[in-house]
Formats: sequence, C-alpha cells, structure tokens
Amino acid sequence: MLTVEKIGGSSMSKFQDVLENIIIGQKRNKSYYDRIFIVSAYDNVTNWLLEHKKTKEPGIYQKFLKGEDYESALNGLLKKLLDINRTFADIKLDLKAADEFITNRIERARSILHNLENVLATGYVNKQNILLAAREILSSIGEAHSAFNSVNILVNNGINAIFVDLCGFDDSEYLSIDERIKKAFRNIDCTCSLPVATGYTKGTEGIMREFDRGYSEVTFSKIAVEVKADEAVIHKEFHLSSADPDIVGIEKSIPVGYTNFNVADQLADIGMEAIHPKASKPLEISGINIRIKNTFEPDHPGTVISKNYICSQSKVEIISGTDKVYAIEIHDPLMVGEVGFDLGIMQILQRYQISYILKTTNANSITQVIWESDLKTEFISELQNKYYEITLKPVAIICALGTNIAKPGILAKAASALSENHINIECVSQSLKQVNMQFVINREDYRKAIVILNDVLCVNDI
Repeated sequence: MLTVEKIGGSSMSKFQDVLENIIIGQKRNKSYYDRIFIVSAYDNVTNWLLEHKKTKEPGIYQKFLKGEDYESALNGLLKKLLDINRTFADIKLDLKAADEFITNRIERARSILHNLENVLATGYVNKQNILLAAREILSSIGEAHSAFNSVNILVNNGINAIFVDLCGFDDSEYLSIDERIKKAFRNIDCTCSLPVATGYTKGTEGIMREFDRGYSEVTFSKIAVEVKADEAVIHKEFHLSSADPDIVGIEKSIPVGYTNFNVADQLADIGMEAIHPKASKPLEISGINIRIKNTFEPDHPGTVISKNYICSQSKVEIISGTDKVYAIEIHDPLMVGEVGFDLGIMQILQRYQISYILKTTNANSITQVIWESDLKTEFISELQNKYYEITLKPVAIICALGTNIAKPGILAKAASALSENHINIECVSQSLKQVNMQFVINREDYRKAIVILNDVLCVNDI
C-alpha cells in the first residue's frame, strides 16, 4: 500500500514528534518505506518570506514589491532559519550541512532578486511577471529548507531517505508542474527508499500564480495522482473535528471520522480548508481517498474523506464558519419580476474578482456575503451608483455541515437553539443537496453560536 503524506507547517516545527509518531513510531510491516512525504515550510516561515497570511504583516516579498530594504530582511530571515536548525540538533540534524544548504539557497535567491530588480529598472518588461517570478523564488525557500533538514535527520537516524527538490534552483528546464513531478519520481523505488519532496514545485505556469498559498497541497495532490497512491494522508496539528477546539474546548471537539469531498468543498468555501479545493479535485476524480490525521495522536485513525460516503444516520458532522465577512444587500424596487436583474451584479463581482459565499433573494432584494478583505471602495461605489439602495453590514456566517442532514427538524433545531440564546439570524441558506445550512448572524455572537450549535447538533446528537 503506497501512501503519499503531507506534513503541515506547525507539525514540521515539532519534527521530533513527526519522527517518533509518523515515521519511526508508525512504521508498517517492519518497514519505513512505501510512503512519500511532502513537507510544508516550518511554522511562520512562508509568512516571513511573503506576508503574514492572516494579519498581512509584510514579509520579504512585500518589501521587494515596494522597493524597500529586502536585503536586510533576507539577512534577518537567514538568522531565523539558522536558529530553527539548532532546535533539531538533538535528533541528529547535521548543523554544518544544514546551515550551508540554507545559506547557499538564500544567497542564490538574493542574486536572482538583484537581477530581477535590474530588469525591472529598464522599464522594458511587464512588471507583474517579474514580481510574480520573485514571489515564486521566495516561496520555494521555506519548503527547500524543511525538506533538506528532514532528509538529513532521517538519514542520520538510519533511514534511506531521498531529497526530492522540486524547486528547480539547480536547472533551467522549461517544465510544467506535472512534467517536473513526473520526471522527479520516474526512477524512485519507494519499496526501499523514503522520498521527501518540497511542497513547492517550479513549473512554467507558476504554482503561486495558479494556487497562491495553497501550493503545497497542490504538489501533494499531483504527486499522489502521478504515483497512483492508494491513499493521500494529511498530518495536521489537530483532527478534522465537529468544531474548532479553541472555541468549544478539546473535550467537545469530536473527530469527524468519515465525510465526503462535497463537505470538504463547503469547508474550503468559508476558509476552513481540510484541503485546498483545487488540490482535492484531482484526488476525487482519481478515486484516491484523503485521510486527515493528528500528528500528536498517531494511534487515532483520523478522518477519511471519500467520494461517495454518506452517513447512514442523518446528523450534522461539523459546525464551522467565519467572522471575517460582510453582508451586502442590494435593494431596488425595479427588481421584482425583472428577468436577469442580478446579471449586472454578477458582472460587477466578476470585474473585481470577488466570489460570494452566500446569496439569498426576495422580490426586491438580493443579499450576498463576501470576504471582508474583498470589500473595496471602488466596488461599493459602483454598486451605489447603479442600484437604488446598498446596505453593508459586518457579520459572521455559521455553517452546519454533514453528508446526510436531509432530515425534518434539523434546521428548526438549529434555529431554535440560536433563538433561545438570543442570537438573531440575519439570513439563512440551504440548497437542495442539503449538506450545508448557513446562518448569517451578528459578529459579536460568532463564538457563542459555534459553541451552541456544536452542543445541540453534534455533541448531544451522538
């Protein structure tokens, strides 16, 4: 049984646990092999390289973009990466080799950035393409660092590990992402070796350009499909659970166990990715199941995401959501009975590259929920100039998800629980597929609502 396994950044930063729980402690059939690992950068490294994913604090790329002192930032990054190396000395990382590798990679990246800066200064090239190239180069550093270190540690612990560097720093081959992966794994025998691949893959289409921060999961997915894996495993620092343990508490955060790709897509739509949707589709089409495991509970089977799973019992499996959204209501008396009225709204959304999470309508109003980060002044101004009345409201969205929630009373049970706790529902949405009930509520009620619905629909419904 060949598995392709991805290790997330938070888990990578605790590689002592990865070594014990996933690689050495969990070896199968007295063998370390028949597995391929794809590794993310250590925790926060990609934030330092690009920008912080949540706070948007600028990293090296943002400094390069704005013509600021990225040189000093690169120096600071190298010091941080060398400090990370020292945290693995106790598990046999060869510090001299590791320090030399990452120092060399940083210096080569610095040289390329200098060249790109000089090309930009000529004014003869498309600025956007040069900036995208810089983003690609910087992105690759984190995964190269963690993959090299991982292989070095494994070899020094007696395991025949192979460093599969998909970053393309050592070649100028004009390969697509798929071609590079195919070439890299063509002659690797996984029965007697343990490949560790970078989560970043260099390709002509640009993996950052296509997938941005979801690129390591895309690499993971493409490798699994290429080698025809029996299962794709994602090791995270938590289980895929009924609700966020930081909100409801670990004792009430129940591992899901089984779900399907449809529910995984619903989670991704609200930013709670079990896996990036563009990474899950190839696996779904190829019939490769995904298993989400907790790095720190190696004996737990985790949660399996498969194509056709439907729970035999009608129940809610997951409560999730976000409080980083806005509701936009377009009200216009001319809307009633007007065929295609919302086409104009969709065209404006498309022009600003905005995707909505929820949409509800009545005779003369359309309400859409979008990410707060997409709320641009020009976008709102265009809506206000075209339509009779525009209302904006900061809100939260709460979702009750499951593979089989088509049962009379579940919607009423959820709404009653919110009402009894004085939480007003601003909007509600549920499609015919009935895998996702969505409630729009006031932002200040977000965490409270998660706890309530998890208690009523998940914990007390076991």
